[in-house]
This record gives sequence, structure tokens and C-alpha cells, in this order.
Amino acid sequence: MEIKLVKWSEDLKGDLINLCNKADRSFLSGRMPYPYTEEAADWWLGMVSEHDGKDGLFRAIVVDGKVAGNISVEQKADVYCRDGEIGYLLLTDFWSKGIMTVAVRQICEAAFAELDIIRITGLVYAPNTASQRVLERNGFVKEGLQKNAVYKDGRIYDLCLYGKIK
Repeated sequence: MEIKLVKWSEDLKGDLINLCNKADRSFLSGRMPYPYTEEAADWWLGMVSEHDGKDGLFRAIVVDGKVAGNISVEQKADVYCRDGEIGYLLLTDFWSKGIMTVAVRQICEAAFAELDIIRITGLVYAPNTASQRVLERNGFVKEGLQKNAVYKDGRIYDLCLYGKIK
């Protein structure tokens, strides 16, 4: 199985729309629109074009030539400017195959090399143990737990805080 991180481009807009409409949203933030439209994709691809390589890295996760997910590290601002926040999603057909573990390793290596950061933060809803394992396999350390920190779909979740130092 070949796993590559590929820069998002206009050529991948259809794949982006498909990905965002089919993604399991159980543990994602609420900022990704649904349904995910061509206009949403145009906005996001424009934002990526403006920020990629400057204060963030945004990549498609491509598995054997198919877009299977998205992963990013976005550099924070103000006094947190040397920290980047990792975020990712993977289509359910690709879960439990080690793909995200590889993708997280690749994006962290690239982020530490290309961005002016010294740490990467991962925030994970407590019930999302698979995502916690992905981070832990990549050297992230659980630094804390914020009780009742997330309200999503009528439920309240604890939020696990993970960190990886350069």
C-alpha cells in the first residue's frame, strides 16, 4: 500500500468535495460545512493556496492513487506562534489499516522542517481512542484532559490535549 501526502490543488477539487461529504463527522469540529459544496471547496482551496508553506501545511492523504483523507498542521498566532495544531480525517473505508499513523508521521516531519514551530498540539475528543493511539504511536504525549470541553451533536465530551516537541 502506497501512502502519500499531496498538496491540495484545483485538480483535486472533486476529490475534496467527495471527501468532505462522505467523512464521518462524529469527532470533527463543526466548522466544515455540510453538504460540502463547490463554493466551500473554492473558499478552502483559496485559503490553502494563501497559507500553505507559510503558516500551515495542508495535504491530501492519497492511498494507492485515491484521495482517502486530509491532514494539516496550522501554525497558531500571538504568544502561541511556535505551536501548530494538527487535524486530520480519513474516509471510513480506510480506517484500521495504519494509514493515519503514517500520514501523521509524514506531516509532523514536514511541519517541523518547513514551519517556524517547536511543538505540535493535537486535540482529541476523549471517546476517540483510535485517534489517541495514532498520536501516541507518533510520539505525542497526553498532556492533559479538559473536562466537559466540547459540545457536539447534543453531547458533551472531555477533550484530550496531546503535544509533540520538535
